[in-house]
Amino acid sequence: MLAQVRATGWLPNGGLRYQISNEKTSKKKRFAFAALDLVTKEITTTNGENGLEVDRNAERQVVTPWSRSVASGYELLRNPRYNKGLAFSDEERDYHYLRGLLPPAPLSQDLQVKKLMDIIRDYHTPLQKYMAMMDLQERNERLFYKLLVDHVEELLPIVYTPTVGEACQKFGTIFRRPQGLYISLKEKGKVLDVLKNWPEQNIKVIVVTDGERILGLGDLGCQGMGIPVGKLALYTALGGVRPSECLPVTIDVGTNNETLLNDEFYIGLRQRRATGQEYGDLLHEFMSAVKQAYGEKVLIQFEDFANHNAFTLLEKYSSTHLVFNDDIQGTAAVVLSGLVASLKLTGGRLADHKFLFLGAGEAGTGIAELIALEIAKEEKISLNEARKRIWLVDSKGLIVKSRMESLQHFKKPWAHEHEYCKRLLDAVESIRPTVLIGTSGVGKTFTKEVIETFSSYNEKPFILALSNPTSQSECTAEEAYTWSKGRAIFASGSPFGPVTYDGKTFTPGQANNAYIFPGFGLGLVMSGTIHVHNDMLLAASQALAQQVTKEHLEQGLIYPPFRNIRKISAHIAAEVAAKSYELGLATSLPRPADLVKYAERCMYNPLYRDYK
Repeated sequence: MLAQVRATGWLPNGGLRYQISNEKTSKKKRFAFAALDLVTKEITTTNGENGLEVDRNAERQVVTPWSRSVASGYELLRNPRYNKGLAFSDEERDYHYLRGLLPPAPLSQDLQVKKLMDIIRDYHTPLQKYMAMMDLQERNERLFYKLLVDHVEELLPIVYTPTVGEACQKFGTIFRRPQGLYISLKEKGKVLDVLKNWPEQNIKVIVVTDGERILGLGDLGCQGMGIPVGKLALYTALGGVRPSECLPVTIDVGTNNETLLNDEFYIGLRQRRATGQEYGDLLHEFMSAVKQAYGEKVLIQFEDFANHNAFTLLEKYSSTHLVFNDDIQGTAAVVLSGLVASLKLTGGRLADHKFLFLGAGEAGTGIAELIALEIAKEEKISLNEARKRIWLVDSKGLIVKSRMESLQHFKKPWAHEHEYCKRLLDAVESIRPTVLIGTSGVGKTFTKEVIETFSSYNEKPFILALSNPTSQSECTAEEAYTWSKGRAIFASGSPFGPVTYDGKTFTPGQANNAYIFPGFGLGLVMSGTIHVHNDMLLAASQALAQQVTKEHLEQGLIYPPFRNIRKISAHIAAEVAAKSYELGLATSLPRPADLVKYAERCMYNPLYRDYK
């Protein structure tokens, strides 16, 4: 049936009251209509079980919801999705009851960006800049993303690592208004109802954490929400996923952090962490509720879970849900990409290298496994054979066969036949690796003696100090270049500035997961993928490596500059989607002819819209 939208009178606040002409539509359903972003001039409707349904393919006109329901300009200025601040034109100010609520001089979005960057640069500390960015996100969504897209290299360390780590540590103090969903043990048995409280229904990407292992900072409990919020901001800014399709979630099962439990401003459950059956039941209810609420194609990204839960959750739900663990899989993909790109400098094949890891947790074993998969694929050998080129050192020393009985299950594939070495230096001297990778979460562990010894065996020593935040990095860029006498190929997890050694300036690369997960997620979403496959991770790594040019390598960069990140994300999304179609895991049919152009068309554009 057809329904007409018409004005029926004035509201007490001065706005216009609109009504759908179909008299059978209930009052509640009329108000549901007002929540839509886009309203058609002539709208096809049905009285479904869940309320009013709208044919969005009809002729459409962009309007604000206030011109149809509570038509108050004052409220419009306080809704971050629609607010444009001084960028509202004279016509818009008249049409949407804004006249007098704003100073008369208009200010374009570009000028707003310039003004805000001046303000942010005046702040003395990164945390102040972080809070300014979060305040902007809460009052003007499109301006926030325009600012982040236009100044990504400068602002990425503010909204993401390393500053987000400090923000999580102080989250209870700086908390202003909710930016995601908090699901605690109090909501057990009611998780689906909690999901329904979120105002958006068309969710495509969820980033969820339980706060037990935030970066290298440990258990931050409920205050880990800063991580999902930050990750999803990058999903939109760097990968183009619409902000309305993103949902940050924190699962609060308590914390073992005594400082937080005794902090009067702590915002989470004041109890020690639930484990075992109680923990598993809540997570399973959450996973089931998400699928029921949003369907099987919603991407669930696990973030900063402790090792003992991260591997279990990924293994348990990878066959039933579209799940991705950025710490295990995203880190692996970005590191593999850097290694592949570096071959243009060193020559040879990946299989020619011998890898030594300091750290055998989620990141270390995830990277090791993806490297082994790529070697096995290239050399046409078994995965077990490929693993023999990779060695791991954990807190107790080199992982070898003699330690097998005491090893956690995810470390056992890396236990090779070799004499036991207690210290990293002993392992370096014994194994003589060509690539040294740090994922330990412990700072200053790549000592001068370790790097000098490692460099003595290699003409171009490859050093990756990946632990975050900066304070936990295994070594600094300056230490790597100085102690290797300027011969190192270096990249880190947190950003370091250029380093000059012996008259030559090196620009250290950042093995930042933000290179991979936004484009990877976009590729999954736009293809309607139902399960993640390892070949998609390999495809993402290769796509990123292809964006590294000869000019980048000459500067010491094994990753492309972030200023081109949207173009990079589009290429990664295209390769991931192509692999999904090839594997028969994509449901968005037919397959677009040009996946790169399709990815670019799918991306959210933060430019202001004209409201009529």
